[in-house]
Amino acid sequence: MPDTTMPDPTRLRFGIGQPVPRNEDPVLLRGEGRYTDDLSLPGQAYGYVVRSPYAHGVIRGIDTDAARAMPGVLAVFTGADLAAAGYGPLRCGMPLRNRDGSPLKSTERPALATDKVRFVGDPVAFVVAESKAAAKDAAEAVVLDIEPLPAVTEASAAAAPGAPQLYDDIPGNVVLDFHYGDAARVAEAFARAAHVTRLAIRNNRVVVAPMEPRSAIGEYDARQGRWILRAGSQGVFGMRAQLAGDILKVPAEKVRVLTGNVGGSFGMKANVYPEYVCVLHAAKVLGRPVKWTDERTGSFLSDQHGRDHEVVAELALDGEGRFLAVRLTAFANMGAYLSPVAPLMATGNYVKNVQSNYATPLIEVATRCVLTNTTPVSAYRGAGRPEGNYFMERLIEAAARETGRDPIELRRRNHIRPDQLPYAAASGSVYDSGEFSAILEEALRAADWDGFPARRAESRARGRLRGRGIGNFLECTAPPMKEQGGIRFEPDGTVTITTGTLDYGQGHWTPFAQVLHQHLGVPFEKIRLVQGDSDELIAGGGTGGSKSLMASGAAIIEASAKVIEKGRLAAAHVLEAAPADIEFAAGRFAIAGTDRGIGIMELAAALREEKRRGTLPEGVPDSLDVRHVFDQAPMAFPNGCHVAEVEVDPETGIAEVVRYVTVNDFGTIVNPLLVAGQAHGGIAQGIGQALLERTVYSEDGQPLTGSFMDYALPRADDVPPIAFGSHPVPAKTNPLGAKGCGEAGCAGSLPAVMNALVDALSEFGIRHIDMPATPERIWRAIREARRG
Repeated sequence: MPDTTMPDPTRLRFGIGQPVPRNEDPVLLRGEGRYTDDLSLPGQAYGYVVRSPYAHGVIRGIDTDAARAMPGVLAVFTGADLAAAGYGPLRCGMPLRNRDGSPLKSTERPALATDKVRFVGDPVAFVVAESKAAAKDAAEAVVLDIEPLPAVTEASAAAAPGAPQLYDDIPGNVVLDFHYGDAARVAEAFARAAHVTRLAIRNNRVVVAPMEPRSAIGEYDARQGRWILRAGSQGVFGMRAQLAGDILKVPAEKVRVLTGNVGGSFGMKANVYPEYVCVLHAAKVLGRPVKWTDERTGSFLSDQHGRDHEVVAELALDGEGRFLAVRLTAFANMGAYLSPVAPLMATGNYVKNVQSNYATPLIEVATRCVLTNTTPVSAYRGAGRPEGNYFMERLIEAAARETGRDPIELRRRNHIRPDQLPYAAASGSVYDSGEFSAILEEALRAADWDGFPARRAESRARGRLRGRGIGNFLECTAPPMKEQGGIRFEPDGTVTITTGTLDYGQGHWTPFAQVLHQHLGVPFEKIRLVQGDSDELIAGGGTGGSKSLMASGAAIIEASAKVIEKGRLAAAHVLEAAPADIEFAAGRFAIAGTDRGIGIMELAAALREEKRRGTLPEGVPDSLDVRHVFDQAPMAFPNGCHVAEVEVDPETGIAEVVRYVTVNDFGTIVNPLLVAGQAHGGIAQGIGQALLERTVYSEDGQPLTGSFMDYALPRADDVPPIAFGSHPVPAKTNPLGAKGCGEAGCAGSLPAVMNALVDALSEFGIRHIDMPATPERIWRAIREARRG
């Protein structure tokens, strides 16, 4: 395809690489966003969910008579009603296998529990009334007869002999006994190692807590036999497929999914939830739309949680400090039911990401995925990628201390060198590009690494401990699936991009428009984005795994090439020339060697007019519109280095991140302003998990952190100013050269912050401390070290 870069200042202002402010922001800042709960449909009723107060128990009966008789109540549905309607269960269909070759054991989750409840918050009934208040009042009148059973909340405890069993057909509560690697070769490497570092590490469970609670509106068109769901999602195409094929059991064209603005998701809103089935069923039975919006307490109970793994991490080194093998042995908490991607994080994503950017020849990962009486777990920003990097970086720091090596030199010695690329990693990935040691050096300079002793002395003078930590990272993005890159020239003079990815806070409109502007010369201000209507799509991989720009950017580039092909034929007709003589550059079709030409927007308008008049000859396209599907591309490998400094008050245990630098290779950066914002958000979430956030259950499965009164999210004063730098090396795996940036902030911040904290505490002989390093946990560690 010819180079379409436009040299004029207007083009440069909105082209690839420019920090263009988000098109979405003016609307959102004016409070004009349209989230699901902002919608009200004519005649809609309101739903409210009755949830189990027990973590584990047998349902002996559900008495709904009193609730049905209350004012304004239209219906009360139970699991028996949904079973009679014939809906399929929510389940995990991942093709993962146990180490013996047998498939994983998926749970068959009904939208409303029928036989047992398995976690506090398990939905058991759905009340529909004329108002939300009436539905909520009636929900309190539903009487549950549940026989409590013993509960278990920790994965390792649930897999132990004699633990309470959640399902009769899943002995030991283990749904997957995963293994990757050559165990014999790894054992041999550890046996001949000059040094072995071993750490027991807890990857703490977190509540996702997006700004917007989940909400859904169900409709049913009886004349067409068609379902419509309005709900926040990460991709309407995939959600429609799950609803139609697995649950409603109807052809895909009988289901429409609509998503407007979404106030955060981080992986949590990607899948169908029980409440969505309930609103659709109620809408069909009642013949009117039914709306449900969660309250924050319900969100804490029912939104899928993140993380929650118990890991033993080991690193084998030879006498020169070179890595021989890394081994992870883990228990992964799945919660009470398997979400669609629950087993992925602590299995395949551990494998792909624990190697990071180091030349480690052998990897072994052995994970038991275990059911417990807790809220189901699913993807959370990074979904195994931050964890893999965290384990490796903690091992490297510990190994450096144990062997008396400089941790910087230990990293340099083991980095994959540019002359080794493409590099076939032990994980099975092939790294195509990267300058890992150069990024480390750049980050150290930006962080003023050599000036740290003076800063540590100044902190000590104030009675504070100061430590510094590195978070070197490389993560493997999700491989792009088929993705739509539709381009439509509208009668009003605007141009619409249609995509199967979905913006839930990232700001897709602007960078997608920049790519189209760069390749077609379409005026930036004329570009619109359609992304949340399944009826508009013929493909769509959704947003997740830091792949959106790689997939949608490539789709837009390929679709632009098809527009140019059609445009040559059309321009040849309008300009009365042969198609072979038509050139395209800077948004304009022209006859080669002449000044005769026509702009792409004028050409689109001319085709519309000729189509209206019926004067288009055969063989000339009647529009420049394209509906294109980008097939797919290999994953990419964003990487970088974070450097954090942490101060600790030894008398209170309070830790504060006081200095932060990050240098990253995200390949081709379309919009540096948005990329820096994505990094800032991921770093803030990493700081939250490292120092503040922890989901706690009592022994009988009651959540003890069920609101923001008990669960600490990072506030503005917990996050320091962040110095952001770029060292881009374009990827060779996709046409745009992008590598993805959405999850990398977490991948670097977890190890950087925790390594800095351990460095600060090292004078007490403290070798490791688990996340979240709360003031109490740090205070106790210091006191125990002093006594020891």
